[in-house]
Amino acid sequence: MTAQPPFPPPAGAPRGPESDDTQPVPQSTGHPFGQPLGPPPPPLTTPIPPAAAGAPTPAPSSSGRGRFAAMVVTASLLVGGAAGVGGAAAWNALDDEPTSPSPSRSSFSPATASDDAPAADGSVQSVADKVLPSVVKIDVSGSQGAGSGSGVVISSDGKILTNDHVVDVASEGGSISVSFSDGTRAKAKILGTDSLTDLAVIQAEDVKDLTAAEIGSSSDLKVGEPVVAVGSPFGLDATVTSGIVSALNRPVGVGSDQSGNTTAYPAIQTDAAINPGNSGGPLVDMQGRVVGINSSIQTTGSASPFGGESQGGSIGLGFAIPIDAAMPIVEQIVDGEEPTHARLGITVSNVASGDTGSSEGAQVREVTRGSAAAEAGLESGDVIVKLDGHQITSADSLIATVRSYRPGDTVSVTFRRDGEERTADLELGSDAAVS
Repeated sequence: MTAQPPFPPPAGAPRGPESDDTQPVPQSTGHPFGQPLGPPPPPLTTPIPPAAAGAPTPAPSSSGRGRFAAMVVTASLLVGGAAGVGGAAAWNALDDEPTSPSPSRSSFSPATASDDAPAADGSVQSVADKVLPSVVKIDVSGSQGAGSGSGVVISSDGKILTNDHVVDVASEGGSISVSFSDGTRAKAKILGTDSLTDLAVIQAEDVKDLTAAEIGSSSDLKVGEPVVAVGSPFGLDATVTSGIVSALNRPVGVGSDQSGNTTAYPAIQTDAAINPGNSGGPLVDMQGRVVGINSSIQTTGSASPFGGESQGGSIGLGFAIPIDAAMPIVEQIVDGEEPTHARLGITVSNVASGDTGSSEGAQVREVTRGSAAAEAGLESGDVIVKLDGHQITSADSLIATVRSYRPGDTVSVTFRRDGEERTADLELGSDAAVS
């Protein structure tokens, strides 16, 4: 499916919804994330700038998907690059931190506890005790720059889950090293990446008996539930922050690849402090189970006294990739397979004002012959308003919702045509056969 802006955004503005299909669509010349949070990135060749490495899952069951209520964020990814909150809000992948010296933990003198009483179950301290041994700081370098991010150990032999935009700068002959909680370091290599979901798996070399994180379920999360984020913001490793789940299934689109395929996911929104360098680190529940991978934030692009835009930080709007959506991709990467994604086979855009009498929904622009959408009878001009009962409010909303499913899943699509609401059932296709 391809999201095509009905009109180009102004230069320098974030891009509108783009695509997850194989047909390229015209792109704007603006930076896809608004102003970057770190050093200037190299030219865009993937959904996330290659130099970006910062704050920065089994497919959801039918019952889990039933709780998916897709919503659109009224921020800077509105069609045409509307400014959003305060006139300057922007989605940002959490860009990499420069590799300048940062304080080491050994330079501090932590206070000692007055007794050896264990941390109370369900406390932030108990979560930190459990999770910190499984979280790593990732340092990357390549011909286009250097930076750092975070990752979480998912196997005792050194497989580490992180963001694609954390390691992309090292994808062509660069280097990766990981720092563990016990102070040891190891070189690492990329096992595989998926730009459409901003996920990557790397392999630490010459390691064994690592503490793997416990994987939880994002479908069990509730709004208001406490969560903890762990990572290396601004290069400060082993940093723990806490907050709550502010919203669920927030459609977040943070860029597109050379073919116009959108990087989008139905995000967990949290007010736990997430900053540049947290990317790829885990968001965990109060039992210390990984429920998301921290990936992006919303910032206000305030002006810098030195010119340009200042590097953004947390304003209480952080976004994590749900672990239930991430794990099928991770399993394919670990098995040496090319990641696959569910596909409708359509090109869509946000609904232009006055087109249909309503501004909400994803308007079909083109239907690929032989696709799932074509077989279900969808036509150009139809406006999709629901998918399996999940409200569709924009092109990104539709893309993010479809990304929560797997190829072969059967869904019900509700759409408007000539003022009449219709429903069709279809079996989602796969991009595996798409070159």
